Amino acid sequence: MPLQFVYTDQEFVTDVCRSSGPSSRTSPVPAKFDTLLQTGWTKRMEAGLFRYTLGALQTHIMPGSHNYVAQLNVQRGSEKRKPQEILSIRQEFNPRQFNFNKINPEEVIFEMVKVTERHPDLHNGEEAPQPSRMTVLVNVSPLEFGHCLLVPDPLSCLPQILTPFTIQVGIESVLLSSDTGFRVGFNSLGAFASVNHLHLHGYYMGRELKIESRQAEPLVPEKGFYRFLDFPVGFLFYTESEQVEEVSRAVCEVTDLLVAANVAHNLFMTRGCPPHDGMQDKDDLSLRRGVRIIVWPRLSCFGVKEDSAFNVALCELAGHLPFKNKRDFECYTEKDVSDIIQKYLLPDDEMKALEQQLVLLLKDS
Repeated sequence: MPLQFVYTDQEFVTDVCRSSGPSSRTSPVPAKFDTLLQTGWTKRMEAGLFRYTLGALQTHIMPGSHNYVAQLNVQRGSEKRKPQEILSIRQEFNPRQFNFNKINPEEVIFEMVKVTERHPDLHNGEEAPQPSRMTVLVNVSPLEFGHCLLVPDPLSCLPQILTPFTIQVGIESVLLSSDTGFRVGFNSLGAFASVNHLHLHGYYMGRELKIESRQAEPLVPEKGFYRFLDFPVGFLFYTESEQVEEVSRAVCEVTDLLVAANVAHNLFMTRGCPPHDGMQDKDDLSLRRGVRIIVWPRLSCFGVKEDSAFNVALCELAGHLPFKNKRDFECYTEKDVSDIIQKYLLPDDEMKALEQQLVLLLKDS
């Protein structure tokens, strides 16, 4: 029986600010979530359950307006499990292929179980719905410290298509952390997902990302829906602790439409300041009470088709670049990076048409 991390909304950490410079991996008052995750992850690294030992990664900020965070992680590029053959964004789960029911049980760190108050509409004798569980396990080919996978009820054998529950627990895990460097993300099939078994990635990366405070244009602000004004263009949701369930449903409406339209996508969740379309006070820009959820529709990429420098997936679109070799890590410029990312983005006319569809969808829902 795996260790259980039982939580309620009362454990969300709301008084979080972005400090100047890289954040440390230890908070003055570490949240229980961080303590369990980091301790469990480190214990399994020391026990040799990973494909390689992850030390301190060489890191630098690329000169330029995008503030790309470049890291050298050669072993992840060479030792990572070979991706499955993916032919469709809606590909069904295949139990014969690798999935998270086939892992070493020691790789499981804990199960997340949320406890809610008894619903007032329940009568005597009626049972409350059973809590849903999220299994948290180590990623044995880590890209950064604490790199884990969040898998909703692995025995349900869900394909790599987001659900409201998965999105909600992803957001809640960011709110449960007191570390501004804890990030969560998702790659759809056709967007460099390597396993067709529903999962999110979670990891710590303390350097500030520009997407935490970038300006955004309101599209359907009552649903927390905005558009980024800068490269790479994507759709932004923002929520604080009180609106998590509602925003999770709205995010899932967007990703459901993308799946139905056969559009690959990446998603990234991070602490961030509220969206804004103009200048704000410097102190306001340091606030990290809520979570930014960014969705990037993008061109599909099937088969083994990888750039030598890095893949364009959830963390690269967010501005975090794990390089596979030292030469590219040292020599690549912001323009080189932007040119690679641009190849995977939707054409402007397709992006605009998609935006109009999503605005109508969210306004009508």
